[in-house]
Amino acid sequence: MIESQKKMDVQKIRNDFPMLAQSMSGHPLVYLDNAATTQKPQAVIYRIQDFLSNEYSNIHRGVYTFSQEATREVEDARGKCRAFLNAAKNSEIIFVRGTTEGINLVATSFGRKLLKKDDEIIVGTTEHHSNLVPWQALCLEKGLKLRVIPVNDRGELDLEAFQNLLNARTYLVAVAHVSNALGTVNPIREIIKRAHHAGAQVLIDGAQGAPHLVVDVQALDCDFYCFSGHKVYGPTGVGVLYGKEKHLEAMDPYQFGGDMIESVSFEKTTFAKPPAKFEAGTPAIAEIIALGTAIDYLNKLGMQNIMYYEQELLKDATEKLSSVRGLKIIGTAEEKASLVSFELENIHPHDVGTVLNELGIAVRAGHHCAQPTMRRFGVPATTRASFAFYNTKEEIDLLIQAILKTQKVFA
Repeated sequence: MIESQKKMDVQKIRNDFPMLAQSMSGHPLVYLDNAATTQKPQAVIYRIQDFLSNEYSNIHRGVYTFSQEATREVEDARGKCRAFLNAAKNSEIIFVRGTTEGINLVATSFGRKLLKKDDEIIVGTTEHHSNLVPWQALCLEKGLKLRVIPVNDRGELDLEAFQNLLNARTYLVAVAHVSNALGTVNPIREIIKRAHHAGAQVLIDGAQGAPHLVVDVQALDCDFYCFSGHKVYGPTGVGVLYGKEKHLEAMDPYQFGGDMIESVSFEKTTFAKPPAKFEAGTPAIAEIIALGTAIDYLNKLGMQNIMYYEQELLKDATEKLSSVRGLKIIGTAEEKASLVSFELENIHPHDVGTVLNELGIAVRAGHHCAQPTMRRFGVPATTRASFAFYNTKEEIDLLIQAILKTQKVFA
């Protein structure tokens, strides 16, 4: 357990998020769908508005003041993302639309160029479709083999089975930092260590890791790490792919167009160095700048403080949900982020979500873009409550009351 460095004033924090003051279905909003997307602090909202109203310009091309200033702001945001992940260089930070595009970029620019027929890619059973389907497509295209790490009944990856999957043909291991369907915090440090010992490279899907955990890509020694801006309290349409410099240098561009070139003629084109090589076209300028503001906000709170408080919420929610008769938690790993998936006996998760909505509680119901995970646990879907640092134990109590009312509706 991380020792708390600073007690968080949650009520004060909630005042920073205008959406949390809204009502839904005639009730005060209880927002418990943070694994899907997080609400935005006023500072992020203001930053987008201020940029678009008073500073807007394209970047990299203009010699005039506003263009130069916008360029500086974007590069400042890149530096904030580098520090957030503790990458070695700003040039190892590529701006993408989100985790999904980051993974697809690696599959296309790294996998298509470097992997050869009969090479193997290893993924976990509990991957989001975004960290499964791109590798399936690559395997079909190039004659590669996709191997899968099994999970135990608690939702934990089987490290012994993973070790047995590793061999001389293993080229890449792609696993989530945190399962979006179960909340399991995967032992990525050990996975990376074993994969590297076997000569394989490692991509970490950090969509659910970066919002909840301290991430240090140098200490982890991962080859790639990606996350989405909208899950770390920033805007949609922007995310980050970290890649080790040696890999980015060896990879081909993902897209072609403006700003990713060094020189162009009708006979030949040469490409810019990373990160520009992978950032063709006009980027999401306002969103990138606002992502930097979101990271400032997280840094002000302190990621370790966030981790500590969210673990308190997880413990409280797990204990209270476990006491509900007819409720089964799906995913009971020893190490979890602040997310609980569950099923209610004889009630479909969509029905649970619908009744909870009528009571002002926003949760996610479905397969969570992780259908293989659902099949592994023998359920068509789950109801998922996912917590952020602005949630409270009182909101968890409201969730429990709403679940009990749901059971009465379907009794």
